[in-house]
Amino acid sequence: MEFPRQVVLEPRDIWWERGGVLNPAVVEIGGKVHLLYRAVGADHISRFGLAISEDGETFTRFDEPIFEGDPNNPYERLGVEDPRATVFGRDIFITYTAVSVYPAGTKPINQPLDPSHTPWRVRIGALKTRDMRSFQRLGVILPDIDSKDAVLIPQKHLGFYWLIHRVDPSIFIARSRDLKKWEGNIEMMTSKEPWEELKIGAACPPIEIDEGWLLLYHGVSANHTYSLGAALLAKENPAVVLKRIKYPIMSPHFDWEKRGVVSNVVFPTGAVVAHGKIRLYYGAADRVIGLAKIPLESIMSSFDEQTL
Repeated sequence: MEFPRQVVLEPRDIWWERGGVLNPAVVEIGGKVHLLYRAVGADHISRFGLAISEDGETFTRFDEPIFEGDPNNPYERLGVEDPRATVFGRDIFITYTAVSVYPAGTKPINQPLDPSHTPWRVRIGALKTRDMRSFQRLGVILPDIDSKDAVLIPQKHLGFYWLIHRVDPSIFIARSRDLKKWEGNIEMMTSKEPWEELKIGAACPPIEIDEGWLLLYHGVSANHTYSLGAALLAKENPAVVLKRIKYPIMSPHFDWEKRGVVSNVVFPTGAVVAHGKIRLYYGAADRVIGLAKIPLESIMSSFDEQTL
């Protein structure tokens, strides 16, 4: 698919975002677009910055991080990454990846014990806010699972909140009545096509449409190219996948998507939908934040033409 793309945020020469800005959560508050973005510092630790825009394209940033990992939380020793935002009424819930390594002598849960590989410990953290400036920590959810790429479906169904997340290499879904205790954690999507054969993970929170929930997700190919795909979930039971588009709807194309900290990456994490278009915000090559403007109709027509 061809559609407009542009860079909207680049790293400044300040210590806490010098290593790249990427993978933002996105919400509209008071008619303004708020990006809660991941920034990688000179210390290789990720923190969250805040950028605000009247038009969704030109942003004003704060000079200091708006949120950092808790130094007393062992799960956040190496920072916080890749936030996603879901609105429930007046509250905004943020899911993010808390990063650390397993202590020496501890066997990783979802990984083989291999001395040549870093034993990363990744957990899903959650926050609640109303203004994207002050946050209530809700702690780590799914504490016994290495997981990331977590998004909440923006409505309760069957009396439950629904959490879509990635347990390497597939997409899983869990449910909760109170956002604290989670149950029914099941695999809902696996890789099927060459462009997604290594792993898949949710992009931004699902978008409600007449036909169900539109789930945008990233897939990683054997040559480690990150592309964007789409699936349609049942409206009343989002654990049911109705359709998937066979080919990616977006892949790295521009030089700033192909060359950076990690080459050949488009990694969407936030979207604003208006007037039949998805304004999709994404990390590009793990260095800058891009904006793609995608007609919703072009995605829906692809389901009819390319359904798996």
